[in-house]
Amino acid sequence: MLELDNVVRRFDDRVVVDQVSFRVADGKITGFVGGNGAGKTTTMRMIMGVLAINGGEVRWNGEVPTPEVRRTFGYMPEERGLYPKQSVLGQLVYLGRLRGLGPEGAKRSATGLLERFSLADRQDARLESLSLGNQQRVQIAAALIGDPALLVLDEPFSGLDPLAVDSMAEVLREITGRGVPVLFSSHQLELVERLCDHLVVLSAGRVVADGTSDELRRRGRSRYRLVTGGETRWVRDVTGVTVVDEGDGTALLELAAPDTADRLLTEALRRGSVREFAEMVPSVADVFREMTA
Repeated sequence: MLELDNVVRRFDDRVVVDQVSFRVADGKITGFVGGNGAGKTTTMRMIMGVLAINGGEVRWNGEVPTPEVRRTFGYMPEERGLYPKQSVLGQLVYLGRLRGLGPEGAKRSATGLLERFSLADRQDARLESLSLGNQQRVQIAAALIGDPALLVLDEPFSGLDPLAVDSMAEVLREITGRGVPVLFSSHQLELVERLCDHLVVLSAGRVVADGTSDELRRRGRSRYRLVTGGETRWVRDVTGVTVVDEGDGTALLELAAPDTADRLLTEALRRGSVREFAEMVPSVADVFREMTA
C-alpha cells in the first residue's frame, strides 16, 4: 500500500502541495484528478523521489521507500522521456536493465508488452517514426516493464484512440488483479469514473474529496426532475425548493431537505398528473466542477 501523510512541497515561498494525505490500496485503481496547476504532477514526482518533500511523509507498506525500493515502481511522467531516434525494443530492453532485469528477462518483458499493445511489428522501428498514439503506447510499456510493484501514471490516456483506451484499461485491471496498486491522473473524468475504484480530487494543492465514485456523487448537490401534465411555475413558491430550470411542464430542482421531496410530490399530484419525478444523481464530472470551482 502507498500512503501519503500530510505531504508538503514548496517552490520558494509558494506552497504547491499543501498537507496532502491519501492512500492507494493494493489491487485498486485510484484516480488522481484536479485542474491544471492543482499539484498532481508535483505529488507524483515526490512519490517517485524525483522531487524532495518539504514536509510530511510518503510510505510504501508502512516504510519510507529507499531508492532501491523505488526502482520497483513503474512511472510514466507527464513529460515523455523516451529516446526518439532509438529503436522501440532496444530502449525498452535498456529500461528493463535499469530496473534490475537481466538481458533475457528484459527482452522477454519488452517483447511481451509490445505484443500486448499491438506493436510487435514495429519493435525495430525508431520511436520518432511511430504515430503519436503508438509512441504513447511505448511510453506506457516502459512504465510496465519488469512487473512493477506500484504503478504511477501521469495522464496515460492522453492521445489514445478509444480502442487503445479499452486495451489499456484491460491491462490495468489485469495488473490490479495481481494486487498491484495503481495511481493515475487524467482530465478525462468520464474515463476516471468508469475505471477507478477510488478517487482523490486535488484543488490548489489540497485534497478536497477522497472516496469512491458513488461516495463523491452523493456529496454533490442532489437535483430532481419533475415532469407534469401541466405548467410548473408553481414550484417556485414551494418552501425549500430552488429552481435550476423550469418550463414546458418540466422543472429541474434542488431540494433543501429529504422531506421536501414528499411535500413537492404531494403538491404536484394535487395539481394534476405527474409523469416523472426522479432524483438526478450528479456525475463525477459535475461533482468535480462543484468542488474545484
